[in-house]
Amino acid sequence: MAGTAPNDVVWVLIEYRGRWPFDSFNGLTIEPDTKALVIAAAQAARARVLLVRRHGRRRREGPQRWAVLRHDGSGAHRQLWGSWTREEDLADIAAALSRPGELGHPPVLLVCAHGLHDTCCALRGRPVGRALEERWPELVWECSHVGGDRFAANVVIAPDGVYYGGLDAASSVATVEGHLADSIHAEHLRGYTDLLQPQQAAVAAALERFGPAGRRDYTVAGTSRHGDRWRIRLTAPPPHPAQIDVELRTYRALPEQLTCRAPAAGSVIVYETVSITTA
Repeated sequence: MAGTAPNDVVWVLIEYRGRWPFDSFNGLTIEPDTKALVIAAAQAARARVLLVRRHGRRRREGPQRWAVLRHDGSGAHRQLWGSWTREEDLADIAAALSRPGELGHPPVLLVCAHGLHDTCCALRGRPVGRALEERWPELVWECSHVGGDRFAANVVIAPDGVYYGGLDAASSVATVEGHLADSIHAEHLRGYTDLLQPQQAAVAAALERFGPAGRRDYTVAGTSRHGDRWRIRLTAPPPHPAQIDVELRTYRALPEQLTCRAPAAGSVIVYETVSITTA
């Protein structure tokens, strides 16, 4: 799984209690001008738009919520929240995308449970959503497709920008507990969304070799590529090694069924750790 997180640093969450289309927000039949405005603003901000709901599709009266979550270069986690009752109210998202956001909000735990996009996500995601909601009821939302259906159940912690995969009910609680304590483990880690995929794989390799670390402990100090080999230099504060060089080999895996709904076999790029040296 290491090195498979998409490169997202801005997320738009839109609570939608109705049926989620295959292509999420883009497939909703809502007021067209508002929809076009939100899509254009999200594209300009390079934001991922996700539909969200509370676990179990609980029907609640009153307004639905939206949010803009932003992970900036300093690591600050900025959020703006609003609500909507009329479809036209969603136009407020476009303005929110141009604002820096507020500090002080807790992270959001997003569990992919988009069954119409891929059955695996619903079958594996909903038990995870239930387990996490029992522990952190105000932080957890089921969400639409986040990518990497083959790793279901997937959890995204935003705006921290961390993807986890291959989770079940028990492992999801343990993984999120570690994350919220700023002790990230290599197991189940797909990657940090502010890093390139080989850099994500290098951080995962360092975590596997040297043990859990905080979200900001490892800094990418250098990246080079020669053919199918990547060399990533990481730096870190004590008690971690001050400098770590990770060499990776990339190759394309044999074709296989990547998702429950895939019409044909597909092949993906794999990052294999060749060596880890310290200085």
